[in-house]
Amino acid sequence: MSTEARLELGPSSLTDALYESVRKRIVNGEIPQGEKLTEVRLATEYNVARPTAKAALERLTALGLLRRTAHKTAVVPVLDQAEIRDLFFSRMTIEKAAVSALAATGEVPVDAARAQVAIEYAARDRLFENQVEADIAFHTALVAAVGSRRLSRMHELIIGEVHLTMGQYQAHRKAAPTTVAEEHAAILKAIEDGNPDAAADHLAYHLEQAQGRLLTTLQQASDEVVAQ
Repeated sequence: MSTEARLELGPSSLTDALYESVRKRIVNGEIPQGEKLTEVRLATEYNVARPTAKAALERLTALGLLRRTAHKTAVVPVLDQAEIRDLFFSRMTIEKAAVSALAATGEVPVDAARAQVAIEYAARDRLFENQVEADIAFHTALVAAVGSRRLSRMHELIIGEVHLTMGQYQAHRKAAPTTVAEEHAAILKAIEDGNPDAAADHLAYHLEQAQGRLLTTLQQASDEVVAQ
């Protein structure tokens, strides 16, 4: 990107604004998997100081949206099938524990309910990016509502990669627009009914379907490359 076409940031904290802008570009595939991101590139594209660019890169790396080994340039990761399975194994373990704990209280988290409304509107209007953002907010809210700092911290370690796969592989597009909303609604209903087993089962089914869509999409992309 030329310096003449520099991107503009909003009025919030400069580092926060830079982080959020780059995060969205990565998740939406504008910065594709395998592409490198350097301090110089971000400083030039956004007309910010290199320390600001460095801080944003560090946050993106901590979230899993970038990977960087010692003395290497940060790169948008390319997740293979084994990594996706491992990601969902970790996610399943954490989120099943969360919904089971919530169902034991019978209280639906307000933030999860709010995210569910956003998902339903996004599905109705077929706004894919909004649906992805609301989906992440929904699952994050479920884990956060348990009130366990350690459980939330474990979830934070993987949620960036989850967001990356949802955005870049666009697996939501493989299902009917209302499918995710309906699966989420079943999870919330089980929590409200005070049924931990049902909540865990609905959560497991939902994640198994999501993983299946991702793996199918990844396999199709691999087959297309081989066929070329």
